Amino acid sequence: MVMKILVATEKPFSKQATDGIAAIAREGGFECVLLEKYASVDELKAAVADADALIVRSDKVTAEVIDAAPRLKIVVRAGAGYDNLDLTACTARGIVAMNTPGQNSNAVAELAISMMIFMARNQFTPGTGHEISGKRLGIHAYGNVGRIVARYGRALGMEVMAYDPFISDAAVFAQDGVRMASSVAELYENSDYLSLHIPATAETKGSINYDLLISMPKGATLVNTARKEVIDEAGLAKAMAERTDLQYITDIAPDTAAELAEKFGKRFFATPKKMGAETAEANVNAGLAAARQIVAFFKEGITRFQVNR
Repeated sequence: MVMKILVATEKPFSKQATDGIAAIAREGGFECVLLEKYASVDELKAAVADADALIVRSDKVTAEVIDAAPRLKIVVRAGAGYDNLDLTACTARGIVAMNTPGQNSNAVAELAISMMIFMARNQFTPGTGHEISGKRLGIHAYGNVGRIVARYGRALGMEVMAYDPFISDAAVFAQDGVRMASSVAELYENSDYLSLHIPATAETKGSINYDLLISMPKGATLVNTARKEVIDEAGLAKAMAERTDLQYITDIAPDTAAELAEKFGKRFFATPKKMGAETAEANVNAGLAAARQIVAFFKEGITRFQVNR
């Protein structure tokens, strides 16, 4: 019996990506089936019932979906974030859950830099703005995206500092021309632009709070291309109300987006829809990486990007 890879995407990959995924599957001896623009979880459950592997984008792989997939051995989230996967349910069933880190990093990094310029230039409306060259850029989490943001920031003449709780060696930052912050507090206190790249975990949810935001320099801008859950929205609103110079731009609309827009006008902006990985290149890269990881898992037992160890 030929093993089946199901590509289940409410928001489809590009044709180039799906053709590439199908070719990788075929070369590996697998059947590839597409479920695109599905309208209900019941459609997903029916499609995954005989799947051995599953590729998704932002689609939610819940315990209910996993229960409907008795043959499923691996699920790959084509992208870096994986909070749409129920890792507990995957682990309980012995299913390997993976992401594809680095495949959309450049797309997200370019967006983060463009957001800084957008806010520096008054959201491209009439009026005198300012340049980001010479400003201090702080990077919160120094992974794939953070490193690229640092490189682009330095190329634009910014002074870059970064903090990552998992990196204690200053040489890691120094090799990129980046100064290591000794703490989150130091990072926020010294950043004219602060680019967020932390995941949404039990430890980080709501961690970007009033105390951090109120400590930022005059005219500072917080840039969020990570997750909305890491922001303490009440604390954000309080800080922006007290500090009329603070700005916030995000690629993930807050729950209180309408209220923030009404209160703070051009000091706040949220993209209409998450755009971080929305480039043709990232779309293709993540999809092909997911397919290759599935083939490598079944053929060679490779679990390099497993996230539910």
